Amino acid sequence: MFSRDYKDIVGGLILIILGLSFSGYAATHYDIGTFRRMGPGMFPTILGVALAIFGLMQLVPAVTRPGRMPDVRIWSPIFVLAGCAAFAMTLLPFGLMPAVATLTVVSALAELEIKLARLVVLIAALCLISWLIFDVGFGLNVPMFRWPF
Repeated sequence: MFSRDYKDIVGGLILIILGLSFSGYAATHYDIGTFRRMGPGMFPTILGVALAIFGLMQLVPAVTRPGRMPDVRIWSPIFVLAGCAAFAMTLLPFGLMPAVATLTVVSALAELEIKLARLVVLIAALCLISWLIFDVGFGLNVPMFRWPF
């Protein structure tokens, strides 16, 4: 049985579809202009075609390269998206630190093996980094902790 590198085939097809759709939209909705006087649609069209070419460069060798069918786990992206939703629902009532911790815990459920010590270190590091960036660095008026009760 002839096996193919399905991950690169799917990735190449996605790049080709995205690149052609972006360049097609830019070419039909914006003025392209000329190379001497470029219009607003020239650069997105060129980038979309370049993306499609990169997708083709990924797709062609993957058809003949041996590979195996990847294990598709639908729960991983669902937990990551749920983590983003939990962050959005937690930020205003509880503040930035609990929202970052909630995001990290819910997104960590996407892993097959959860190591508690690594998760605690990750939560502490992300909370420290978010405090340094948003409160100390930018001086944003985002409450770090808030108790709504």
